[in-house]
Amino acid sequence: MRLLLPAGTTETALIDGISAAGAAPELMEHTPSADVEILEYGEPVMSPVTPVSPNGCPTPAAVTRAVREVVGFDASVIDAGLTQSTAAPTVDLDAGPGGDIRESVAVPDAKATFDRAYDYGASLPDDRLVIGETVPGGTTTALGVLTALGEPAGVSSSLPENPIERKRRVVDEALAASDLEPGDCENAPLEAIEAVGDPVQPTVTGIAAGALESGTEVTLAGGTQMIAVAALLRHAGIDAPLSIATTSFVADEQGSQLADACERFDCELTVTDPGFDERDHVAMARYCAGEAKEGVAMGGALSLVPEGRMGEVRDRLEAVCARLGIESEDAGEPGAENDETGSEPAEGSRGP
Repeated sequence: MRLLLPAGTTETALIDGISAAGAAPELMEHTPSADVEILEYGEPVMSPVTPVSPNGCPTPAAVTRAVREVVGFDASVIDAGLTQSTAAPTVDLDAGPGGDIRESVAVPDAKATFDRAYDYGASLPDDRLVIGETVPGGTTTALGVLTALGEPAGVSSSLPENPIERKRRVVDEALAASDLEPGDCENAPLEAIEAVGDPVQPTVTGIAAGALESGTEVTLAGGTQMIAVAALLRHAGIDAPLSIATTSFVADEQGSQLADACERFDCELTVTDPGFDERDHVAMARYCAGEAKEGVAMGGALSLVPEGRMGEVRDRLEAVCARLGIESEDAGEPGAENDETGSEPAEGSRGP
């Protein structure tokens, strides 16, 4: 089993009120680069930011890293349009950063990226892949792609209060800029990504497609962003068995929508509750309050934890948080020095 983490950026994340991936827009583009360093090394190494919200909620990369320290798993990072360099070793598929979806073209190299990702996914020797993502603004681009495909559109958010109406207005503007109506890209997934998506989408979709068609078992690790990937795969005519693993934080917010979407795209759904409400720690409390929810393959990683060992994960998460400067319920102050680093811990989901 191998966990793959495509990481990229999109200018869509800079739209006011869309992403929680950084209080300062100029720092937001560093979030994915920091996320992959945390996955690889347990803390940022070269990245100048630590993705922690002003309220003390760390990026989901901290949770995924905690799981890795407990159960161990192989991981590979895919450069899927990073704007800033990272110290983590990466597989470079020559994907460029994404543009603002309100422009006529958001991902000009969507087809080429998909093709390279497909070849990479088909070449991997692993019998099972768990594929996550880190891309600030990713739930908005997920909404864009789902709408362009003509699929019932509802997405989560890394924010406690989901700015869904704002996201829908952005998507309406994006479709208009590309001269599209909802559903115009039915069965044309790469056209949907090119118009209103982000570069992580053709990367994840391509890897999953190549792996599935070569007989590899694939789990999409995430929430509503991975629902968008599942939709892209099905609209590409790929009907191989597929599963989605996410957190209870996403499932609780999305309710039946998530289960209904998995049924529509014939995906097995796994939801994991990490039991964060059992600890008096600011990081876990923020997740329980609705921040972050998902991202950086958090749900997929948690699904790998054997029964009876989730307490060890919570212990390791506290240790990872200490390395990130978040140590207790009073750590609002230590975390305050990171006020401008925030995390969308993926609105990507960090948002689902």
